[in-house]
Amino acid sequence: MGSIQLRATFPSIASEQLEAFKALAQQAVVAVRGESGALQYDWFLNESQTTCVVLEKYQDSAAVLAHLANAGAVIGQLAALGGGLDIEVFGDVSPELQQALAAAKPAVFASFIGL
Repeated sequence: MGSIQLRATFPSIASEQLEAFKALAQQAVVAVRGESGALQYDWFLNESQTTCVVLEKYQDSAAVLAHLANAGAVIGQLAALGGGLDIEVFGDVSPELQQALAAAKPAVFASFIGL
């Protein structure tokens, strides 16, 4: 099915939660380093450090499912500190991954054209 890319946005980090958010983000990065199917996992903060965007790329849907199993608890804690979690998914998603992500109501974009 090909690689899967995600854009995860934590839209509203309160200033009093910022240090705890950063500490949890570091835990997530450490956890993901051990995932063989994770190809990209880069975190970005806006200038005021109130919004965080994570750009992710995985080998395939199975790798995303492995990531959710590995880091799901930390992601939930980050969402609580970050004002929720908005997810965009890019690629041809397996039915199993669609089901696993259904509760998050992500915007899913199927592959159309590219290099």
